[in-house]
Amino acid sequence: MASTSSAAYDAHGSSGTQPKPGYDEQQFPAFKPSFLERVGIGGFRLLNKVIPWYKLPGFIGAFNLAFLRIELRQYNLYDGYASAEAQGNSSETPLPDERYRRARHSDGKFNSLERPNMGCRGMRFGHNFPRNLTAKPTEEELWTPNPRLISDRFMARRDGRFIPATTLNMLAAAWIQFQIHDWFNHVQSEEKFNVPLPEGGEPWPHPHMELFRTKPDEIRDPSDLKCPGYNNENTAWWDGSQIYGSSEEITRKLRTKLPGGKLELDAVGTVSFLPRDKDGNPLTGFHNNWWIGLEMLHTLFAMEHNAICDALKAAYPDMTGEMLRFPSDQIFDKARLVNSALMAKIHTVEWTPAILAHPALQIGMAANWWGIVGEKLTKMLGRISKSSEIISGIPGSGAEQDGAPYSLTEEFVSVYRMHSLIPDNIAFFSATSGKHIETIPVADMTFDNAQIPLRQNLFTLPDAFYSFGINYPGAITNNNYPSFLRNLPTPDGQTRDLGTVDILRDRERGVPRYCTFRRHLRMSVPRTFEELTGGNTVLAAELREAYNGDIELVDALVGSHSEPVIPGFGFSETAFRIFILMASRRLKSDRFIAGHGEWSEGTYTKVGFRWVQDSGMKDVLGRHFPELRVLLEKSGGRNVFAPWLKLKESEKYQGVETNASA
Repeated sequence: MASTSSAAYDAHGSSGTQPKPGYDEQQFPAFKPSFLERVGIGGFRLLNKVIPWYKLPGFIGAFNLAFLRIELRQYNLYDGYASAEAQGNSSETPLPDERYRRARHSDGKFNSLERPNMGCRGMRFGHNFPRNLTAKPTEEELWTPNPRLISDRFMARRDGRFIPATTLNMLAAAWIQFQIHDWFNHVQSEEKFNVPLPEGGEPWPHPHMELFRTKPDEIRDPSDLKCPGYNNENTAWWDGSQIYGSSEEITRKLRTKLPGGKLELDAVGTVSFLPRDKDGNPLTGFHNNWWIGLEMLHTLFAMEHNAICDALKAAYPDMTGEMLRFPSDQIFDKARLVNSALMAKIHTVEWTPAILAHPALQIGMAANWWGIVGEKLTKMLGRISKSSEIISGIPGSGAEQDGAPYSLTEEFVSVYRMHSLIPDNIAFFSATSGKHIETIPVADMTFDNAQIPLRQNLFTLPDAFYSFGINYPGAITNNNYPSFLRNLPTPDGQTRDLGTVDILRDRERGVPRYCTFRRHLRMSVPRTFEELTGGNTVLAAELREAYNGDIELVDALVGSHSEPVIPGFGFSETAFRIFILMASRRLKSDRFIAGHGEWSEGTYTKVGFRWVQDSGMKDVLGRHFPELRVLLEKSGGRNVFAPWLKLKESEKYQGVETNASA
């Protein structure tokens, strides 16, 4: 494939720079790099014409990525609104209680005190490309080629063959869906698509697939007719809303009625379970698309919240923990801050380096949190630089919006379509003896069946986490969607193919196709299908046939799955460009993480702040499951999202029908 240098921009002869956006493309002042930042961007752009960033020595590659991120901030942040008025102001939306200066509001308001609506529930998704490139598609564009045909050709596991990602474990697969539940959920319309089956396509139980459309936001500006905005039902902040809910009303319902600031859990002896409502739904902040992996992680971090509450109560006996009519519960507020920040840290310094196992990323993601001075020095001396995120990390560097109000973007949603990670079956083992217990289809552990194996004591939560630790997820590549997700009966009475859904959602919401996607990230654009696939002529021929010979029609998801992958990467560099921008933006925009005054013991308490800084995923698992602590200690410095060391009895298991790691 052609060089993926940021300098190589447009296959049709454009230069490596973008024209200055007009008012209808960018509604707020664009981020302007400093002189030194521009020098760094230009220097690495020249270097990358000869050597791409991923072939540089790790430390230099990490600096290359830091300047690439700055360049992306300059050109690839766009608000979903035509006017800044949508973000609100402090006079029209005043603080309802001084509590929220030092605590998160469940619907996401008041993270910015100047723009109180920014990032809150019900606000629009933004874009990483100008709005004129993310217009509502015509009917012909929406259905060309037929999305079910694309799913049949490029999503389905051929002959049921599972392609494992052998550098990861199933905990990594469950983790990312757990985090996605915190970040985004589009508002659904009452209108439906009727997705027709392609001629000669795979058999389907119905003549068409029904799918609720995404509901456009109200028209606020004439530009919204051509480029509609879509609202997020979740908060866009990294605030644990999947556990706590995206409204104060839901949060109150999830809390125990006893004093102490805890979340409600069902206790059966020494075992904790997520409670259920009368319809069998988990009582947690967000429970769509439920399966056992989410059951495990939602339960674990509800337990972690309660453990933080106990630690705070023990350290600060005068801190209130009672439920008041208008809750101003200090213990709960501090525990939520700590738990949310800990999840953000785990994702930054553990999950990301596991799925993007490249030396530059190992250095860069650690630097995102600790800065280049490193963890030990930061813990010892605090921030060396007050404002430099490169020297001392993003937390505490000062919250910034980089020229566009904070939101998650439609393109960010798109690159996190990772259904390939899910296997069709999971082999479960004892966490104490290592013996194989049973191999269960994932389809049998979804929705209201997710908790059944645990409730029936078929295996315990420690057994489940150990099993996830030694099982491989699927590779994020073509032809690796699990069969059950391509014929999935859902609680609303529909049957869906999530491969088709993924393709259709991107088109519906204005996500550009693959070549345009890369072009406006200033990446090289393939001129031929062979160039796209890195010389894989068989795949190139299949793409050419499916897309009628027009490479510009290739969907962003299919193109990303088809391009050669950087060594160590779990997904494409095209997706990574969005990731490197937005992953740090979620930290940098949040005043409870990046804020000079808020990222402190004064906000989190001394006990809470140290809890975040001193804990990782191994600590969380070991805190609640002592039998796992022993296993994880034996693994030494191995990443918890990489395959765990097996117990001897597990090593004997040779079940070829599962994805248990060898």
